[in-house]
Amino acid sequence: MSAGKIGVGEQWWRPERFAVRRERLETRARIVAAVRAFFAVRGFAEVETPCLQASPGMEPHLKWFSTALTDPYGGPDRTMSLHTSPEFAMKKLLVAGMPKIYQLARVFRNAERSDTHHPEFTMLEWYRTDVPLEALMDDTETLVASCAEAAGVTRLSRRGRSCDPFQPWRRLSVAQAFRDYAGIDLLATAPDPLQPQRELIAAEAARIGVSVSPSDRWDDIVFRIMMDRIEPHLGFDAPVFLHSWPLSMAALARPLGADNRVAERFEAYALGVELANAFGELTDAAEQRRRFAEDQALAQALYGAAPPADEDFLAALEFGMPDSAGIALGFDRLVMLLTGAERIDDVLWAPVG
Repeated sequence: MSAGKIGVGEQWWRPERFAVRRERLETRARIVAAVRAFFAVRGFAEVETPCLQASPGMEPHLKWFSTALTDPYGGPDRTMSLHTSPEFAMKKLLVAGMPKIYQLARVFRNAERSDTHHPEFTMLEWYRTDVPLEALMDDTETLVASCAEAAGVTRLSRRGRSCDPFQPWRRLSVAQAFRDYAGIDLLATAPDPLQPQRELIAAEAARIGVSVSPSDRWDDIVFRIMMDRIEPHLGFDAPVFLHSWPLSMAALARPLGADNRVAERFEAYALGVELANAFGELTDAAEQRRRFAEDQALAQALYGAAPPADEDFLAALEFGMPDSAGIALGFDRLVMLLTGAERIDDVLWAPVG
């Protein structure tokens, strides 16, 4: 293993290893300062919410870390989790009356480690009330450009490829991406947005040579086509916003206007790397509870365990959350693209051993 390349159990603190990463880490510090300056001049409050939560988050495919919270007065221990996102707590702050908030949060996802994944990483998450989802696209374009200036670069780069974050980012619907790159009319395979037709999308996958298994659901097949035929094309001239996702693939987003087949969701991509995920936030507590129950049933069926719902979050929705939009951006991935790093460990001050 070369000096500076960090693996599980490696002594990252050895001076010769740290020296290889030091310049990128110093750049990371400048990017952090640029992020805080960006939000400060726009009137956002920087908030801090607990990593320890009653619910880690409801994404069925994410594995979480659990622990026990001991009552110092002799009551029973409570099972708690490290959050996979600060989303629920931050939305409670919207209910409390905070209109513009952001957080550089430490988040935790078990069983995730690759060139672009780490079990503990930094999520930059921000929320705005009473704005359309497109406002977060504008935020993201300007923020990334500000971070590039702080890093002293004019292009994002990864593995010999680069793209220009300063030109207008492309805005592409999921349906158009499927037509352009896979030749598939995606929405035709989901005539009922809540009960998309697995056999229709499976037939389309077979037609273009994407293999699926009998146990794959509609969503699973869509993701396979995404990874195989669409993501490799995203963000290689300028970064791209992939927007208007099928409703069944946007569990925390509201429907997009009168077209209930799609939801107010976008993901941002650069150089084939997913950078951010955003929602026009669902504020209907009953609908959110229904979607949580579906997620729990799926997690239980697939993995034999389901995350608990945050009843306090649902109570906050019932109390009344304002119209809002929110986005989660993988900060370490952004630093990777701004420094040309190969692996996420290369831009972490102290990788998990």
